[in-house]
Amino acid sequence: MSLRRALLDVAAHAAAMVHTRVELFSLEAAEARTILLRQLALALGAAACLFMALLIASLAIGLYFWPTEYRYVALGLLVLAYVVAGGILAWRLCTALSRGPAPFSTLAEVLGEDARSLRRGRELPPPSPEPSTPEEAS
Repeated sequence: MSLRRALLDVAAHAAAMVHTRVELFSLEAAEARTILLRQLALALGAAACLFMALLIASLAIGLYFWPTEYRYVALGLLVLAYVVAGGILAWRLCTALSRGPAPFSTLAEVLGEDARSLRRGRELPPPSPEPSTPEEAS
C-alpha cells in the first residue's frame, strides 16, 4: 500500500467521522429546539391562563373588601402573596434551568470518546515491520 493511498484512506475516514458528528449535532439541535418550543408554548399558555385567573380573583377580593375598613389590608395581603409566589416560581425556574440536561451532551460524549481513542492510538507502539523474505521470518 502506498503512502498516498494510506493518506487518502485516513482522510476518507476522518471525513466520514466529521460527517457523522455533524449529523449528530443537527439531530440534537433539532430535538433541543422542538423541546424548547413545546415548553415555551406550554409555559406561555399556562402563564396567560393563570394571569387571568389571578386578575379576576384579585378584583373579586378587592371588591368584596372595598366597603369595609380592611380594604387596604386585603390589597396589601394580595400583593404580598403575589410577591412570595413570584419569588418561589422564579427560584424553581432557576433551579430547573441549572439542573437540566446539558444541550448536545451526546455529541460531547461521542467527541470525547473519539479523542480518547485517538490518544490510545498514539500511545500504541509502532507495528513491527513484516519480514520481506522467508529467511528473515525464521
